[in-house]
Amino acid sequence: MGSLIRSGLGWGGSLTGVLLFVALWEWGSLSYGSFLLPGPRDALSSIVGFADNGELWAAVWATTWRAMTGFAIAALAGVALGLIAGLSHTVGRALEPVSTVLLGIPPIAWIVLAMLWFGSGSLAAIYTVVATTIPVAFAGAQIGARTLDQRLQEMGDVFRVPFAMRLWDFYLPHIVSYVFPALITALGVAWKVTVMAELFATEDGVGAGMAMARVSLDTAGAMAWIVVVVVLLLVAEHGFLRPLQKKMEPWRQVKGPAMPG
Repeated sequence: MGSLIRSGLGWGGSLTGVLLFVALWEWGSLSYGSFLLPGPRDALSSIVGFADNGELWAAVWATTWRAMTGFAIAALAGVALGLIAGLSHTVGRALEPVSTVLLGIPPIAWIVLAMLWFGSGSLAAIYTVVATTIPVAFAGAQIGARTLDQRLQEMGDVFRVPFAMRLWDFYLPHIVSYVFPALITALGVAWKVTVMAELFATEDGVGAGMAMARVSLDTAGAMAWIVVVVVLLLVAEHGFLRPLQKKMEPWRQVKGPAMPG
């Protein structure tokens, strides 16, 4: 019963924040006019229209596939390289400048290069996502591996703790606490970069929908696509990454005093 109440309070706080944002959005629309800033009802009406003609679901699938594919590749490669760089000072010194250079290149430059190398299409968008998000995953994993508590390692040596136990109980919890915040940031970057790449390099997806809205001066349609992207990001984060983080970091789940009932 207590856990249900705490869960309800958590959702209530989130809902309050969403309602406050929607209220501010509506106020801005009334203040500046629906052409400059369409209101929530205008955006919702456009989303319903996209769903009725089948454009919404095709765009959502295309963007989701590109964003999550690029994010998965970047996460696996970035975390693996980051762990190696964090455990080996030599590798770390060699890879850190590369990561810094990749992080400093703006996404639009990667999009231009991807279009020159791969032409227009999904591959250009996926490549751009990988190039822009892999440094973020790399940095999180490297810091996590580099800041491992030396005293825990020494204690493991003294008590001859098996490597598997050390990995699961000593090393993994510490590294994961750095990796997941980096992955959540990388996920947000992945969605934004995917839409940007679609705007220039593809004929389908949310970004392509925004490009059509720009050409037709459909401000409500553009705002609707923005809402769709935000919803997709929230679903990916809270439907996938956050639950996975809870399973990997059970010690972070703070439990309050038990409540009767």
